[in-house]
Amino acid sequence: MTSAPFDQAHPFDRLTPDFLIDAVESQDLLCDGRLFPLNSYENRVYQIGIEDADPMIAKFYRPQRWSDDQILEEHEFCLELVDHELPVVPPWRNGAGETLFKFDDFRFALFLRRGGHAPELGDLDSLFTIGRLMGRIHLVGAAKPFIYRPTLDLESYGYQSVKLISEGFIPPSLKESYDSITAQLLSVLEDELSILKEIPLLRSHGDCHVGNILWRDDTPHFVDFDDARMAPAIQDLWMLLSGSRADRIAQLSEVVEGYNEFYDFQPRQLKLIEPLRALRILHHTAWIASRWDDPAFPRAFSWFNTERFWGEHVLELREQYAALGEPPLKLA
Repeated sequence: MTSAPFDQAHPFDRLTPDFLIDAVESQDLLCDGRLFPLNSYENRVYQIGIEDADPMIAKFYRPQRWSDDQILEEHEFCLELVDHELPVVPPWRNGAGETLFKFDDFRFALFLRRGGHAPELGDLDSLFTIGRLMGRIHLVGAAKPFIYRPTLDLESYGYQSVKLISEGFIPPSLKESYDSITAQLLSVLEDELSILKEIPLLRSHGDCHVGNILWRDDTPHFVDFDDARMAPAIQDLWMLLSGSRADRIAQLSEVVEGYNEFYDFQPRQLKLIEPLRALRILHHTAWIASRWDDPAFPRAFSWFNTERFWGEHVLELREQYAALGEPPLKLA
């Protein structure tokens, strides 16, 4: 199994307090010295105090992940949503109207701080409200495509993820089992995801889990569009569902009822829920593996890359393979 090279410096190690303050003050802001790191692993995010003003959130992008065009396209999407009076947290614009800043080879963005708490996804009224807002987001998202940002597909989320794990991380004792179940999964996903050729894709949030929704003033606010990409509408809906099949059907029906007030949901996308869940399992594991040289990852995911974890992962993949054979959810 691959181990983390703790003796090697990581680019994010350069983000010292002085560096952070200098970067933010390069935008004609005056910091008051208060710095507080926030939970983020892909990028580095900090709450930074500003003199005579509310604190701001500074997001320093992981080097070599996104191009400038891809980041700016995400920013433009957020600002477009705000122009349509949707409750998203957009990037801050400086006096020149810029949202992406550079400081000593790092790229960063600033956001006004917005408080809130996680929504109660077990509450059907909350799901109805989230569905309405997601319908409005998708109405805007369908108006035009992304040009630079990627598309959710089997190649990047499936095949590339499996290749990374199989060649560099899975223990020899489990490699045969892993290779066997992932080959079966990918074969089924080839068939199940072929429907994507017939379904219109739209600009999506891409990672719409409960951690990226802040409930404030009786309204959900959507944050962190870092994974925005072209995807089917169901990609932004299925992660809102949990529990038994009956629970998920009830939750889904509330979400779709609200969603349909602004944008028509295509019921044939329901068959994509379990395939998309399978892709997320594969991709999330590969994401951690691909960042294992970042010291923050071994600290945060200490259970990862152990014999026990990989054994449980193979079991999870087998269970997901079985789920792919079950009838898709239906609206109540």
